[in-house]
Amino acid sequence: MVFSSHVFVFYFLPVLLLVYYNLPYRARNAFLTLMSYGFYAWWKPWFASLMLATTLVNYLCGQAIGAPGASRARRVPALVIACSASLGLLGFFKYYTFSVESLNSLLALFGSGALPVLRVTLPIGISFFTFHGLTYTIDLYRGDARPVRSFADFACFISMFPQLVAGPILRYHTVADQLACREHTVSRFASGVALFILGFAKKVLLANPMGEVADAVFGAAAPVALDAWAGVLAYAFQIYFDFCGYSDMAVGLGRMVGFEFMKNFDAPYRAENITDLWRRWHISLSTFLRDYLYIPLGGNRKGARRTYVNLAIVMLLGGLWHGAQWTFVAWGAYHGALLAYERWRGKTSVYHKLPRPCRIAITFVLMLFSWVLFRSESISAAGRYFAAMFGLGAAGGSGLLVGAELYTPKHVLLMGLCAALVFQPVQAFDWVQKPMSLRRVALLLPLFALCLAAMVTQAFNPFLYFQF
Repeated sequence: MVFSSHVFVFYFLPVLLLVYYNLPYRARNAFLTLMSYGFYAWWKPWFASLMLATTLVNYLCGQAIGAPGASRARRVPALVIACSASLGLLGFFKYYTFSVESLNSLLALFGSGALPVLRVTLPIGISFFTFHGLTYTIDLYRGDARPVRSFADFACFISMFPQLVAGPILRYHTVADQLACREHTVSRFASGVALFILGFAKKVLLANPMGEVADAVFGAAAPVALDAWAGVLAYAFQIYFDFCGYSDMAVGLGRMVGFEFMKNFDAPYRAENITDLWRRWHISLSTFLRDYLYIPLGGNRKGARRTYVNLAIVMLLGGLWHGAQWTFVAWGAYHGALLAYERWRGKTSVYHKLPRPCRIAITFVLMLFSWVLFRSESISAAGRYFAAMFGLGAAGGSGLLVGAELYTPKHVLLMGLCAALVFQPVQAFDWVQKPMSLRRVALLLPLFALCLAAMVTQAFNPFLYFQF
């Protein structure tokens, strides 16, 4: 089930809110957990068993780690078991097929026979609930979190449906007090509804149409240069409004049931260099990688050369986290190289003396190059797309103006609207912080009606980050 579906909007969410607010306070977490498992099992029921197994292992290991007076001899094995179980589960379902196919390619170079490949179904959002479990046991071991009050609270934390399948990545200690006691107010609920509507609009009114353009261009046999640039620009808008829209909806839904989640995007396309961009894009992931990988590797505390190596490792693994494919590894390597270069220059870019609009434009173009890697099916396909962008593609490209009629007034208008929105400073997350006035309600209600109309008429409605 996705947020931008009639099942969720017309059935799941109204039933959840109606029952939730008519239950005694002490029963609300259990009800959220039950509904969250139903939400997740909607795709495939057995996915829920994996999440339950992860929850049990991390809870039991957490009890051993956080027990009063627990010795190091007890705490360390418990942490190792929790991390091994979580990462082992993630590694098998996400990387087994990729690893065996890569090994078979290597064996073929030496004339050896191929190993059998087991086709493994990737559970939706496995990376997110795995990371949630990891943050609990690791923070508990470090002393940054207190042991959970009960298994029911922990199960609610892991399974909470707003952030279950695409984040933001939560840390237990940031919501521990809210699980125990949270305030439900009209103003918080209203801001949650407003943020959900704005995220919904980003998804169905902007991301989905841009996705149609991107898919057509990346699927074309020989796009001309103009088409190639239009396609990657459309994809940049699609992935931003898709994921930022989902994050806004997730935060809004959390507020509707009393939770406050972190802001996950901060106008990333207004960044002035790549270092700045990674402070703004998917903030919950970038801070997770910083605190649980970069700093434990030594961060910048072991000299300049080790710092560059650490940045490269973190971004390579960050790329691989997004998908078991060499294009994601290349995407991570690209960003790791840019971050290391800017670190070498003192966290500034080579173009830092240019006017601010120029710095933003250059950073955006650098990001567009990385989106080619991210979107392409293979390294060779990415190479052909780069060639097309610079007019070096295969002969015979006729352009989408004639071929697919994507340069229609609708698409051009929407692309202009996307550009205007991503380069302006006002963020939906911040806009809804102010009290809800009649003027804002008058704006949001027609927008929600328009979103519903678009939702029921659109056949194209993917959520990009569900695959991660």
